[in-house]
Amino acid sequence: MSTGNVSTRRRDNYRLYMVTWNVGTAEPPPDVDSLLQLDAQPPVDLYVIGLQEVNSNPLRFISDMMVEDSWSHMLMNTMAPRGYVKMTSVRMQGLLLLLFCKQAHVPFIRDIRTTYTRTGIFGYWGNKGGVSVRFSFYGHMLCFLNCHLAAHMNYALQRVDEFEYILDTQDFEEDTPHVLDHKVVFWFGDLNFRIADHGMHFLRSSINSERYNLLWQKDQLLMMKKKEAFLQEFDEGPLCFKPSYKFDRNGDTYDTSGKKRKPAWTDRILWRVKPKTLAPEDDDDSVSTLTDDGHEDYPIQVHQDNYTSNMSYGVSDHKPVFASFRLEVKTSRQKEGNTKYIIQIK
Repeated sequence: MSTGNVSTRRRDNYRLYMVTWNVGTAEPPPDVDSLLQLDAQPPVDLYVIGLQEVNSNPLRFISDMMVEDSWSHMLMNTMAPRGYVKMTSVRMQGLLLLLFCKQAHVPFIRDIRTTYTRTGIFGYWGNKGGVSVRFSFYGHMLCFLNCHLAAHMNYALQRVDEFEYILDTQDFEEDTPHVLDHKVVFWFGDLNFRIADHGMHFLRSSINSERYNLLWQKDQLLMMKKKEAFLQEFDEGPLCFKPSYKFDRNGDTYDTSGKKRKPAWTDRILWRVKPKTLAPEDDDDSVSTLTDDGHEDYPIQVHQDNYTSNMSYGVSDHKPVFASFRLEVKTSRQKEGNTKYIIQIK
């Protein structure tokens, strides 16, 4: 018989690595080791890779339905020998989202669901929209949403509307039916927001001198965040890297074609931790306590360690953008009497 309960809490850290890349219908490069930083120490626990504009011409798309597409095949062949398992993937025409994890975590990833939303021509064509995967990771509900939104400078408001539409229409059913019901949401992809007003000379001179901060006030996504309350709930690391669009293929020179597209941070990675005020009172996963220094101590915390573009890949007119995170997950270890331990994920 138990004589009493003793409860202790600890936080476990897991490393998450995310990539977004508009591959411009190109075939995979021969090597993606540097893109995925597979030799990083400590090793990554979760990889989430979102691609846009995977080749989806009718014949190729039908072929990919029968056999795995070339990007998924290449990533599987690269990561499986390193001890990673592909847990799931979801594709909508050119949009592709893949989830890999270390084998040790497989038993603790549950309730995997995927869905997609079309926002292309009249809402029926899947060349634009969002694909997502949600799952429980050690008892915490995470959702990853890979989007490809409307292009061109003058469609910033349409991009926000499309994102709202995707959030409103995606439905996973069960306990967390909507994207924003999840404890943590990662929103990423070719969001297509541009840098407004500045001329080409000012853009290029600011980029060449690495004075990226001179461009932030005219970045359309940062501008929209000031106007739209729901966007303000999403965090993003500082844009201290070269804009990832638009490049001449097979090089690191910004667009020299007749169109001369302006450089922009079209490819982004943001995240949102569900605000405590939106959590039901009986939702244990959303309960926060106070730390010794008086700050709120949430059951899961997200810390970004790196956010940048990788300039070494030239198969597309976009450079891949990646971010690394630490997921700090609270667990409770409860001892009943002197006889046994009960592990509870909170």
